[in-house]
Amino acid sequence: MTSEAAYAELIRRTKEAAVLSSCGAVLGWDERTYMPHNGSEFRGEQMALLARMSHEMTTDPKVGECLGVLGDSSLAKDSPEAVNVREIRRAYDRAVKLPKELVEEIARVSTRAQQVWQEARSKNDFPAFQPWLEKLVTLKRREADAVGFKDHPYDALLDEYEPGATSAEVRKVFASLSAELVPLIAAIGQSKRRAKREILERDYPVDAQQAFAKEAATAIGFDFQAGRLDVTTHPFCSGIGPGDCRITTRYNPRFFNEAFFGVLHEAGHGIYEQGLLPEHFGTPLGSFCSLGIHESQSRLWENQVGRGRAFWEYFYPKARQAFPAALRDVPLDDFYFAINEARPSLIRVEADEATYNLHIILRFEMELALLSGDLKPADVPGAWNERFQKMFGLTPPDDRQGCLQDIHWSMGGLGYFPTYTLGNLYAAQLMDASKSQLQGLETDFARGEFGRLKSWLNEKVHKPGRSCRSDELCRRITGEGLRHEPLVAYLRNKFGALYDL
Repeated sequence: MTSEAAYAELIRRTKEAAVLSSCGAVLGWDERTYMPHNGSEFRGEQMALLARMSHEMTTDPKVGECLGVLGDSSLAKDSPEAVNVREIRRAYDRAVKLPKELVEEIARVSTRAQQVWQEARSKNDFPAFQPWLEKLVTLKRREADAVGFKDHPYDALLDEYEPGATSAEVRKVFASLSAELVPLIAAIGQSKRRAKREILERDYPVDAQQAFAKEAATAIGFDFQAGRLDVTTHPFCSGIGPGDCRITTRYNPRFFNEAFFGVLHEAGHGIYEQGLLPEHFGTPLGSFCSLGIHESQSRLWENQVGRGRAFWEYFYPKARQAFPAALRDVPLDDFYFAINEARPSLIRVEADEATYNLHIILRFEMELALLSGDLKPADVPGAWNERFQKMFGLTPPDDRQGCLQDIHWSMGGLGYFPTYTLGNLYAAQLMDASKSQLQGLETDFARGEFGRLKSWLNEKVHKPGRSCRSDELCRRITGEGLRHEPLVAYLRNKFGALYDL
């Protein structure tokens, strides 16, 4: 087989496997939006079958044969072909280490566990979810052992979401960030300035929220001709394939922030998915770089742009038209302060920018302990509350507002949480770079113009796909690798002005 023939066959097989995986993505989206409750067990069987079929396609010996031929080919270094081969080989080497029975069981158990979690969360019933958490931790340990790791089983799982990263590296950058955040949060707490939170807790009709959020998502660049917005328990974005990206949110008629900023967040993910080159769908060049970079896009649009003063200079008059009863007597300054209020809170997805990363650090530390065996699933509620009290000065009144609030463990996503803070770090660096390379962005935002920033992100972040690791992508765009200082500077400037620090 020639190298040209081997490459063509490799890409054909890779794209075919991606189409099959996209079918699973549709079922996963349906499960969390419209599927009837009693369908979860059968959906688990469907997902298990698709996972097995996908695994068989990915690990087919023919794929290995093609990679073997290409290993000695003359592909130009860093050419599109070389990038695809490198990343397909990486995925293949990982996949062949996993028994198909394990892959199938993880898909089956996680599908059922998500339904159990949803009901356990609504009923504040951790014991109902505990056996499923035990199963998933055991399965993910088996996965880590099969893949292999040098220092900690967590590294094998983290690598799936943030290729090349290790728990030791994450722990180091988190420690540096935490050392800066803790005194900033303390200073905010001691400030005499207080936001008028009750502004956000007035009556915000759901239909008006939906229309307003869709208008904002459209303005920043999410294409609703190639996507849709639905309701779910835990918001997510699912990039099905070219021309089909699904985002979700949840509405609270008595709290403005929850749905609006949730939609901006998921729209940021969606803009990334819609910005990937469709001709490369199913290959690494048509895939996102890492979940940390993916989160940088959602956090950039949600926070760096969406919680900025310039954004609301344009959108606040529209908000007052959408919610006249709630905002008729509210000046822009008061509204802007309210949506950026910083204070320790129980729920991660509702946390402000200053305290959010502490939520992630807590989860990261608990996941390390779960995988090492230092923390038993049965002890999660007590350990959560103890750590939360130490970090935030608050004790969750129930597990629904504590250890049951996130979907990630039920979907087997151990190793996922660090990517949120990595995303915040990358978002700050990318925003600094965009402002230095594109003069007058804040003026654009105040006019409701977001196209220049979106186009810049399309070119710099989205179109490169998985051509390099996240740290290298950051270095290419900003001139520096991952750093915590830009995020800290951004937070100090923003909250220093708000709280007169």
